[in-house]
Amino acid sequence: MQQEANYVLLKDLIEKLKLENCTPEVEVDQIKITQADINRPALQLAGYFDYFDSGRLQIIGHVEHTYMQQKGIEYSVAMLERIMAGSEESPKPPCIVFCREIWIEEEIIAIANKYQVPLLRSKKATSSFMADAIRMLNAELAPRCSVHGVLVDIYGEGVLIMGESGIGKSEVALELIHRGHRLVSDDVVEIKRISDTSLIGTAPDITRHFIELRGIGIINAKALFGVESVKNEQEIDLVIKLEEYNKEQEYDRLGLEEQRIEFLGNKVVCHSVPIRPGRNTAVICESAAVNHRQKKMGYNAALELYNRVTSNLTGKRSD
Repeated sequence: MQQEANYVLLKDLIEKLKLENCTPEVEVDQIKITQADINRPALQLAGYFDYFDSGRLQIIGHVEHTYMQQKGIEYSVAMLERIMAGSEESPKPPCIVFCREIWIEEEIIAIANKYQVPLLRSKKATSSFMADAIRMLNAELAPRCSVHGVLVDIYGEGVLIMGESGIGKSEVALELIHRGHRLVSDDVVEIKRISDTSLIGTAPDITRHFIELRGIGIINAKALFGVESVKNEQEIDLVIKLEEYNKEQEYDRLGLEEQRIEFLGNKVVCHSVPIRPGRNTAVICESAAVNHRQKKMGYNAALELYNRVTSNLTGKRSD
């Protein structure tokens, strides 16, 4: 499992949130945003800079702008200069966003050009823009890693199929596609941790929709089977590890105790499935997905069988 560092380019933020660049002389293509948190610098405009995190996205709304108008342009420029200048301990802000199409004075634009801090403008209300920005940054800056495996959507359950190279993961995915399920990624799965309970899997852009079949080569699942056979991303609900059958090893036959595997601090239910001639692995994966779904809905077949056996034994003893 390879963990990746992540950032959002400011130019992508501008494009996705439809922001106006009020400082075209400032180069934005290489500016990186590394924090999902944002800041409204109300206290900083009042002169309080203790605990100020200048590396965050800075948002100017109606309240901050009204305060700046009351204090006058010279005072506002002085405070914004302190915000933009940064220091050895804290970096310059990646940008300052003015919401509600607030007019930006030429003196403020001049200071921004001096310190090379982009000034952006949004048509949205401050709260709406903040919600959109936080949602986007949380998704793009979520901790992520890459794993070797195949991710398939089976009856709405995200099943990550793992195992040694050549064991047949791609062939299982192909059979599942034939049975009406959807491919998310083959060979490499990029995993994002979007919350303490949710992991989202997707495919690298370069290999999306492609499957490698040994002896055949590369096929395009979307082109062969249609758009209904693929999916861009899927929450990972279950992991199935394929391994060669070993008669010396004991395998779980009841499923009363669930094994789990950890990705980025989140644990996911994991089943180890032995592979041998004659076993229909695709059907096993389907059954595992449906069984996992039943457990989430409150029904556990293994527990029911255990209770039946226990009740039967108790009844015989009482007789």
